[in-house]
Amino acid sequence: MSHDRSFSEMPLPFDFDEAPPVVLPRGKAPSYIADHRQRLRTRFVEGGPQAMPDYELLELVLFRAIPRRDVKPLAHTLLNKFGDFNRVVSASADRLRDVKGVGDAVVTELKIVEAAAQRLARSKVMHQHAITSWEALLDYCHTTMAHRETEQFRVLYLDRKNILIADEEQAKGTVDHVPVYPREVAKRALELNASALILVHNHPSGDPTPSQSDIEMTHQVERACDALGLTLHDHLIVGKSREISFKSEGYI
Repeated sequence: MSHDRSFSEMPLPFDFDEAPPVVLPRGKAPSYIADHRQRLRTRFVEGGPQAMPDYELLELVLFRAIPRRDVKPLAHTLLNKFGDFNRVVSASADRLRDVKGVGDAVVTELKIVEAAAQRLARSKVMHQHAITSWEALLDYCHTTMAHRETEQFRVLYLDRKNILIADEEQAKGTVDHVPVYPREVAKRALELNASALILVHNHPSGDPTPSQSDIEMTHQVERACDALGLTLHDHLIVGKSREISFKSEGYI
């Protein structure tokens, strides 16, 4: 990466993110619309995202998808439906489209934000030592899974030095079940030349407490790993605001 120019010298792309101005009928647009977008952008640049509530941060995203229209009502509608900013950007495209005023442009912008967040979090853990990067690993799991509406099962594969070499989604399920095939998990580890693995799945209910089927499945994977000389380091269940570690809780 070139360092010839400092960050502060780089122009912000705001001037190019919208369609040409549309002439609105006299009296139809609220008086604050003309300057509202620039005020929010200025606050974001000067104060950062921590200075903005969820609905204003969401407005900034919607600006790019909906030129020259007040998007505050839509931002509030989305937050009321899904709960918070994270749940809005991670909601499925079909559920987003159920909201009046949401079209392909809005869905695309929200999915870009989600993908960027996941990619950034993933870059902090891939090819890193999983144990010494544990907090970053937890952050990544929460970013990618905590706000999903259905269960997802992932496997993190590690080499002999506990370096994360692969992160793979094994299966998707319903709101309370995801199919897992222990032999396939172990077989894939051999294909990747992995020596250890960490299981991760989410509970859309928000409560990460393991079910009996979660515990039984984990023991099945553990037995499959033992038979092949692999190590199962942990199984993490991700809830909305916290996670459960099977190792810490004594399940493995």
